[in-house]
Amino acid sequence: MPSTTYGAVLRLPGVARLFVVSFLARIPAAMVGVVLTLHVVSTLDRGYGQAGLVVGAATVGMALGAPWRGRLVDRLGLRRAIAPSVAVESAVWLVAPHLSYELLVGAAFVAGLFLVPVFSVSRQSLSVLVPIAHQKAAFSLDSVAVELTFMLSPVVGVLLATQASTSVALTVVGALTVGGGVLLMWANPPTRSALSAEAQPELPKQRLVSPALVVLLLAGVAASFVLVGTDVSLVATLNDSGRSADVGWMIALWAGGSVVGGLVHGASHRDPSPLLLVALLALATLPAAFASGPVWLAVAVVVAGLPCAPALSSINATLVRLVPEHRRGEVMGWSGTMSTVGNALGAPLCGAVIDRATPGAGFLTAAVVGGGLAVGGLVVLALVRGRGVAPAVQERPAARHVPSVRVVRRRGASPARRVRVRRPSR
Repeated sequence: MPSTTYGAVLRLPGVARLFVVSFLARIPAAMVGVVLTLHVVSTLDRGYGQAGLVVGAATVGMALGAPWRGRLVDRLGLRRAIAPSVAVESAVWLVAPHLSYELLVGAAFVAGLFLVPVFSVSRQSLSVLVPIAHQKAAFSLDSVAVELTFMLSPVVGVLLATQASTSVALTVVGALTVGGGVLLMWANPPTRSALSAEAQPELPKQRLVSPALVVLLLAGVAASFVLVGTDVSLVATLNDSGRSADVGWMIALWAGGSVVGGLVHGASHRDPSPLLLVALLALATLPAAFASGPVWLAVAVVVAGLPCAPALSSINATLVRLVPEHRRGEVMGWSGTMSTVGNALGAPLCGAVIDRATPGAGFLTAAVVGGGLAVGGLVVLALVRGRGVAPAVQERPAARHVPSVRVVRRRGASPARRVRVRRPSR
């Protein structure tokens, strides 16, 4: 895939607005975890384990709801699909600050189940708005925007919870969640090209599940496992050394490395396999296991962050080209579920290893398990290709979005021409 400039991507019709809307709509999702934790511990006077149960309930809801909501977007369109989410989120977050602990667990699950799918929708829309030649840069820029969101939003959530109250912080999270959904409905970014929708009845049925798709979804599990394992291990390392106050700026350095890596990846001519990038992400995590002192740990976390955004953007950019356009929402939902599975597995496993050994062993566990999954995926794809099995559905270049009011069906018109494109070596 050729390289392109970020300016060229942002000048494409609708892309700059999509980035702005997505950035704003993602803010509450990035701060809800820390706000819920602080509310349970500080206001409800419960332990961190019980706070983890509330956050876990929301996470399980997200994992179960993401594919279902993605399929609704595919079938009904964006506005009709997320209108129930906006209504339910409004009700949940209106009452959440006033609920008992037991009821809050259930409310968190419902909130996760109906969470506005801004992450998957934004990537699905990018695949429609951005031609295939520019998608590498577009998805890299999207990953960088996500990193910036997760750098800033938790800080805002902590400030609201500590300077005002956790009830105020929860109310703000709810208002931002609903506001983000309304903003997304107002912008209504395209999730399918109008030309593709017109031609869809004449397209042959395509197999959705393929070895390449399954392996790519598992790459999402591996990447999330490495990232959450690194997060847990970093906090444990600093706590054990009596430097818990350094957690914030260390995580900022980690995210900063990811931003730099994402920008370089998106502008480069090379297009490595997402599995290779996940393996590189695991390898880059290893130095943190042996870092001695805060300076070397800071250097190590920057190194660990460099392949993060490239790996995630490469997974997303490849994913949208492995499936037919009319099933992308559902598959992007499954991708979100796989990331949640990686988080759910990585945090307790790395945490258990840290409890029985040292924080450095947590970094090693994240690297070995995540890297092993990535290498295993590369082996599976090599075996599949060696047997001559088609690894995925045929790719087509992303159709440029055309507003539906301008599409005119002419009697006797020939079906939309499909052009086969060589699959990039990702």
